[in-house]
Parts: sequence; C-alpha cells; structure tokens
Amino acid sequence: MTASAASPLVRFAPSPTGYLHIGNARPALFNWLFARRHGGHFLLRYDDTDLARSKPEYADAIAEDLGWLGIQPDEMIKQSERLAIYDAAADRLRAAGRLYACYETADELERRRKRQLARGLPPIYDRAALKLTAEEKAALEAEGRRPHWRFLLAAREIAWADLVRGPSHVDCASLSDPVLVREDGSYLYTLPSVVDDIETGVTHVIRGEDHVTNTAVQAQIFEALGAALPAFGHHNLLTTASGEGLSKRLGHLSLRGLRESGVEALAVAALATMVGTSDAVRPVASLDELAGLVELAHVSRAPAKFDEHELEALSARTLHQLPYAVVAERLAALGVAGAEPFWLAVRGNLAKLSEAKEWWQVVAGPVDPAIADPGFIGQAAALLPPEPFDATSWKSWTQAVSAATGAKGKALFMPLRQALTGLDHGPELAALLPLIGREKALKRLAGEKA
Repeated sequence: MTASAASPLVRFAPSPTGYLHIGNARPALFNWLFARRHGGHFLLRYDDTDLARSKPEYADAIAEDLGWLGIQPDEMIKQSERLAIYDAAADRLRAAGRLYACYETADELERRRKRQLARGLPPIYDRAALKLTAEEKAALEAEGRRPHWRFLLAAREIAWADLVRGPSHVDCASLSDPVLVREDGSYLYTLPSVVDDIETGVTHVIRGEDHVTNTAVQAQIFEALGAALPAFGHHNLLTTASGEGLSKRLGHLSLRGLRESGVEALAVAALATMVGTSDAVRPVASLDELAGLVELAHVSRAPAKFDEHELEALSARTLHQLPYAVVAERLAALGVAGAEPFWLAVRGNLAKLSEAKEWWQVVAGPVDPAIADPGFIGQAAALLPPEPFDATSWKSWTQAVSAATGAKGKALFMPLRQALTGLDHGPELAALLPLIGREKALKRLAGEKA
C-alpha cells in the first residue's frame, strides 16, 4: 500500500504482548482520525519480532478492541513475516559501514556505564568495538561470544517540523549508537520500524512524545537506506486522573475493561483525543465528526489526564444525543423493540445503553403498579382518552384529571407515574404513554400486573 501527500498513509504499530489500554490506543485514534480527515489510509502493523512475548491471542484482542472503537484498518501486516526484508536492510547498512559488530556482555556495558558516570561523563557507548581487529573479533567468537550490532550515528543535529510540537531537534552527539540486532540475530524495534515505513509508503508517523529521541535515530537510518523521511508528530501522553503513567497492568483502563463497563466507545475516543488539547471535550455522534474536530496542532505539551468519572459523564451525554440508526442493532441485541419512538423517549434517562432494557420492560410489561390512592387513580382511569394516543394525549389527560380532582404538580403526576410504571422516576410520560398503550394503561390503573 502506498499513499501520496494528498492521500496520507499512517500506521499504528502495537506489540502484541498484552491488551491495549487507553494510553496506547490513543495513537491509534490520532492516526485513524488523521487518515479520515485527510482521505488517507490506515495500516495496522504488528511489531511482533519479540517472538517470546508476542502472542496470537493478543494480536486478535488488539484487532477486536480497535474494532470496538470503530477503527477498521485498510491493511494489516506482521513483522514476524517480513524478516527477510530486514535482513536485506541490515546487510546494506553493514556494507555501508553503518552497522558494526559489538561483543560486550550486558554486565560489561553496565560496569562501563557506571565508570563513566563516576567520572562525570555521559553514559553513552564509547565505540570500543570499532577498534577491534579481525583477530580480536575471531578470538571473542572462539570464546563463544556472538555479536550484537549497533548503528553508527553521525554526530549531528536532526531537525524536523513536528505536526504537534512545531520545530523540533535532537543532537545525536549526545546519544549512544543504538543496538539494532541482538546476539541471537533478532531485531529490536528500531530497524524493522524504519524498513516497514519505507516499504509500505508511510507518509506520516504520529506517536507519543516518548518517541522523540527515537525519531532522530530513525531519521538517520532512513537517510542511510536512501529513503525520504515521513512527516512526524509526537503527541502528549495520557496519565490517570491522579497523574500516574498508564501501563498494560492497569486492567481497569484497558479497552476490554472499559468496554465491559458499558461506556460508549465514542466517548472513549472523544475523551482520549480531545483531553489535553485546546479544544473542549464534547460528545460526538461519529468518528467522522470527531475527525473534523481533532487538530494535532491543538494538542498541549503537558500530559493529558484521563479521568474515568469524566468518561462516565461524557458517555451518558453521548448516548443522549445518538440517533436511533446508530444504536438500532445494539438495542435489538438487548431484546429491545419499540423502534425510534422508544429510543427518543428514553435516551435522555440513560447512563449506559444497557439500561434501555429496563425501560423497555416498563413499556412492554409486566409492571407491578404502585397505587396509594385507589380513588384518585379510579377517577383518572375513567378520564383516560380514547386511542390513538399521540404526543398530546398525556397533557390533555392530566388536564382533565386535574380539573376533576383539583390535584396539581407532584400530587397530580406522581400517582399516575407510579400506577403506570411502578416507579417514581423515569422518562417523560408524554412519550411513554403512547408506547404503553390504552389497554395496558387501563389494567395498570386498575391495579393489575400488566
């Protein structure tokens, strides 16, 4: 898949080593919304070169969680199926003198790092391996050592126009040459990421600000492989409401946990992408609407706090304005009938969509009427107008009951609500009465379970 600047190609590249939480789903949303806004394409790339920790069940869960958010990738690839492409790129870098063999153990590197710190030096790799002769390398390999491979960074500044942060730069002279290939020949994240961005034609890399330094390193790898750089954007990171960082261990903020709690996916998407920006968080009716609102340039540099209480409130507000067509299938799955008139009657009283089932029970019955004053309810029953009921039937009926009994306000409306629904709260009865119908209403007014 390739794309032009006019039709961008973005990617989301999770490691299938656990379930997605809202923090690592946030770049997926930013990328998806960017693609929708600009008529582009979205690539899902599984960074699964860590074969020991990557699991197929996690990959499946990621796709399922993204689908719940409304994200449907245009294409999906797995790095574990592309190793030959990375091997070829690594060979090119070796031939160009940019990828060199190192033989230090982890313990040796740690001791060297501590010595540098004790001398007040920056703890960066000293490139000792570049001084090894062929004989010394052969001797080390005869001991059973296998090399890991580092990328030789040019000691210069890398600058780019960041889509979020504006003009950005990193001085690579302050960085260690990164390890790209482990002793066992497996790849760390850095090289496969660049190679895939080149091979698939990614035009925009949108990710968290924890990757800013990686961008400088990767820019040099792009150049070493003779490729143009994509545009980069680094957004702020999400924290909990108390300011803690998010991790896969926080199951209550996993997408699976949020879905099981009953919150609206649209509310999750809106809060995750609008909190920590200069735009006010608001409910939306679709991801396309959200795509029209989210501007990368409006993202703050400060961390963004994801507050579960704010999410619950936003989820309810989202439900209250969703059209029936958006929820029809979900209502049917709950066994809720009544079509659009029912939805419009009850949506303003819902905190979660599952609660619609309770209100459908009130409409469809059976309901145990609560009647404290049978005489008053008997008078009201005698005045119930004939069908067909419409939006004016409740008003005309209650006016007639008030005129006959003298009851007003709560003394008029509450006994009727309790008799018709068995409850002292709920949606407007002007909308519910036509759904209940005259036959059931008369039975309930008579104290029958109906």
